[in-house]
Amino acid sequence: MTDEGGRRKRGRTRKRPVLRIVLGTLLVLVLAAAGTGYWLYSRLDGNIESIDIDDAVNGERPEKLATGARDILVLGSDSRSGDNKGLAGGDVGGTARSDTAMVVHIPEGRQQAVAVSIPRDTLVSRPECTKKDGSKLPAAERVMFNSVYTSAGPACVISTVEKMSGVRIDHYMEIDFSGFKELVDAIGGVTVDVKEPIHDEESGLDLTAGSHKLDGTQSLAFVRTRHGIGDGSDLGRIGLQQQFMMALLSEVKSQDLLGSPAKSFKIADSLTQSLTTDSGLDSLTKLAEFARSMDGVDPASMETIMLPVAYDKVDPNRVVAAEPQATELWKAIREDSEIPESAKKSPATGG
Repeated sequence: MTDEGGRRKRGRTRKRPVLRIVLGTLLVLVLAAAGTGYWLYSRLDGNIESIDIDDAVNGERPEKLATGARDILVLGSDSRSGDNKGLAGGDVGGTARSDTAMVVHIPEGRQQAVAVSIPRDTLVSRPECTKKDGSKLPAAERVMFNSVYTSAGPACVISTVEKMSGVRIDHYMEIDFSGFKELVDAIGGVTVDVKEPIHDEESGLDLTAGSHKLDGTQSLAFVRTRHGIGDGSDLGRIGLQQQFMMALLSEVKSQDLLGSPAKSFKIADSLTQSLTTDSGLDSLTKLAEFARSMDGVDPASMETIMLPVAYDKVDPNRVVAAEPQATELWKAIREDSEIPESAKKSPATGG
């Protein structure tokens, strides 16, 4: 059964990134060791909402060139309604948006992963998509990347990313902001190192330079802030988002979740209630199997890159993919080859 956004309903539903893979494996082991049985497992399993990529994505899809590699589209969604409404910056009238987007490339051999952040202000070519009401959304040029999710949901975002990159997306993961907050609080906070003071009245973030352990609300402000750093654009905060993702992954990996079944369940429950995946990862068993295939990937060694962009000549408040850097970057990912240093340099840096 699918809903109007092309998502398949599975019991309780809702939504996000790579650390769920680690948690999936840990959770299965914890539940088995604690003897908590089928009820808890089925509750957590039923929390996960899913989308069938092959059924939902319109048109032809890119060929998978490096068959042993895996590419995951990770979105942080921001409805700013319901539980999200009271969080920092919750003033968008309930409109759902993709606030954070990364293509995570897991190479063949499952060693060092690469995360490519796509600035939400990037102007892109959107292919024809099916809207939430079932009608067709015509293809369009020069639309803002984060508007694609608002217009037609996750399937259209996948189509857009595949069109702009030529990379076939194997898996999809999404988490909403309220779930993100609960996840951080469940693990006891995340420690980040702030290089320069951040004061942003809009996001509510006020941090001095130095080390800070952030709770869920502070963490949301940290990954949302844009006015307190750089030139106030989306580009400046991408570095903070990447830094926080690495810190979060490391925090999860460092905790003795096997030694605390109750804590493990609390983390897994908050995460799965907020998680949407593709149908290939829509159960704890599938997440655990994928996690085992990624056992050699160390979060500390993951490389984070921003899609090279340049300020748009017509509207300097927007950016476009910088060439030839973007083409070189996507080519390396498609072919599972080393990314040239020249492909990592972005003319627009956000100050």
